[in-house]
Amino acid sequence: MKVLMAGGGTAGHINPGLAIANYLKQKHPDAQIKFVGTERGLETRLVTREGYELELIKVRGFKRKLSFDTIIAIKELFQGMVEARKIIKRYKPDIVIGTGGYVCGPVLFNAAMMKIPTLIHEQNAYPGVTNKILSRYADAVAISFKESEKYFKSAKKIALTGNPVRDEILHTDKVSARKRLGISSNSRVVVVVGGSRGAQNINNSVVDMLKKYYNSNDFNIIFATGEAQYDRTMESLGKDIAPTVEVVPYIYNAADVYAAADLMVCRAGAITLSELTAMGIPAILIPSPFVTANHQEYNARSLEKNGAAVVILEKELSGNVLYNQIMSLLKNREQLSRMASNSKKMGITNATEKIYSMIREVMKQKGKL
Repeated sequence: MKVLMAGGGTAGHINPGLAIANYLKQKHPDAQIKFVGTERGLETRLVTREGYELELIKVRGFKRKLSFDTIIAIKELFQGMVEARKIIKRYKPDIVIGTGGYVCGPVLFNAAMMKIPTLIHEQNAYPGVTNKILSRYADAVAISFKESEKYFKSAKKIALTGNPVRDEILHTDKVSARKRLGISSNSRVVVVVGGSRGAQNINNSVVDMLKKYYNSNDFNIIFATGEAQYDRTMESLGKDIAPTVEVVPYIYNAADVYAAADLMVCRAGAITLSELTAMGIPAILIPSPFVTANHQEYNARSLEKNGAAVVILEKELSGNVLYNQIMSLLKNREQLSRMASNSKKMGITNATEKIYSMIREVMKQKGKL
């Protein structure tokens, strides 16, 4: 089996591709898998670190306003189309899989025109423009939120598979996680994380909350600032940090820390939400307003609608608002338990297996299996 994976830009597009590739390798140890990306995306680090071959093409996103950048984007699109076609003709894949990002456009479109089996995986509730266009040509579309189905009306086949979730997330429980972390079973634990790079407005609000409203007997807090913002955040907090507050630049043991939480405060990236729902963790979601098409708010509203989370928009966020919302949920154990149950109901823990079934079905239809 020869597989060509296209996906790039952010970890949210790349990690699902890697999860699919790793699962394919488990099922077919002799499978050949190659990725296509761009030199500007995180794939240059993440894909090669996993040991997969990566080929690069030229392509970039279009800005809404006509400018010199638009001309460059058009030029690179045509260049990327030519480069992608050359890669496909040389590699001769049995299937081409796209997991999002501008790089998918030239690769998946060329593959579809060459009658090669194609599958798109969409991570978000509100799909990216590239995937919406490609869905007209691809053989199948795998979605992660039921809400995104209405945006793929032209798709030949569509199925709800969810987002692939890391194995360690699926095999961790609260009791054992708290033992490993040295956290009492009686403690109420809130985990705050704004992403690997941090979220300045979330950090500022947490600092304000800790300095003005928080008492050490309220709850334990694990606060990940993001590596780039750690020093500045610590300087803002000062030296008098309560012993019930742990401030770290980054959470490396995410499975244990998440499992130990009674409540998460975080962004609404698709992979993060898939992990939270797989573990059944109630959340206060603060969607990033700086993402394409405001897709994080669509993700967050999906959980809110199902009673698994509370949404605070960043423009409404403050230390006082955050503190009051945390305390309101922690004091209402019945509501928190109900949110955890609703979150768990939304969780999909076998996404990779479902995507694999779709891959096999598409390949059979095209005579590749």
